Amino acid sequence: MFPVVLAVTLATTDAGVGGEPGLRLRAVGDVMLGTSVPEGKLPPDDGATLLDGVKALLQDADVTFANFEGPLCDSGTSAKCKKGGNCFAFRTPTAYAKYLEAAGIDVGSTANNHSGDFGEACRRETEKALDGAHIAWSGPPGTVAKLTVKGKKLALIAFHTSSACNDVNDLSAAKKLVASAKAEADLVIVSFHGGAEGTNATRVKDGIERYLGENRGDLKAFTHGVIDAGADLVIGHGPHVVRAMEIYKGHLIAYSLGNFATYGRFDLSGSLGYTVMLEITLAADGTLVSGKLISTKQEGKGVPVPDDASRGAKLIRDLTALDFPKTGVRFDADFGFTAR
Repeated sequence: MFPVVLAVTLATTDAGVGGEPGLRLRAVGDVMLGTSVPEGKLPPDDGATLLDGVKALLQDADVTFANFEGPLCDSGTSAKCKKGGNCFAFRTPTAYAKYLEAAGIDVGSTANNHSGDFGEACRRETEKALDGAHIAWSGPPGTVAKLTVKGKKLALIAFHTSSACNDVNDLSAAKKLVASAKAEADLVIVSFHGGAEGTNATRVKDGIERYLGENRGDLKAFTHGVIDAGADLVIGHGPHVVRAMEIYKGHLIAYSLGNFATYGRFDLSGSLGYTVMLEITLAADGTLVSGKLISTKQEGKGVPVPDDASRGAKLIRDLTALDFPKTGVRFDADFGFTAR
């Protein structure tokens, strides 16, 4: 067990029910601010200005979440890097943690298929870097990020389809971990990295999804199961494209938020470059009050900026109508929504 605790004092949001303020959260998908392996894949200004175009959006929340797609470390080798072959492994400098903190990210997931690219020592270096930047994290088995926000205890549990992390494919253990967290916290958020990848992976399917022979999770069973166990919100990422959004028993499930800031190593053509920032307000009992989608895109090699054409939000709206005609989120003209 690797418990992580971070106390936070943030501004009050007026939305809520019964006269109580709600918790206003913003969440984004995959974040990888460049990699030192291979050489030449780090952003200009050594990453200092990479998030400037979206910083105000990230900071405008009580709590902001991101998935850290790859480790923050400064040394080590990767088993993925074979001599003379293509090395698709990430290693972002630990100094970049301060850019995540400055951008307003409060809590994140280290549970994904790139978190172990440079081994266990690099995982520990990542955790140390995030601790130093006052960013709470969850990822390895048993880990729960714990924050105190506006007097409320908030727990975030991050999952991936691997036994090296809290495991999407071990639903029994996942439900026990969520129930245990709920016994101590006012609100529990679950993050998961799962599903197939790429432009053909926008649809949420019934049953197990597979990618390159790997079991990438039965995502409907997982998301419904953790809500049954006490989760108040479920945030997905992993397919590198956005996916539909569903309301289950009064709680929101966002099946994928896409690529938010993935510099230098990702295909960002077409839908792979469109994403959203999800904003939601939760009532004191954890149910959905309201929310909205804020579209962003990545320009050039992966510089995130607002997308006035709202392509990410439009895609989520259309996919939601296809995949969840009865239980999907109902969006207004500005991509806002409320509880069904």
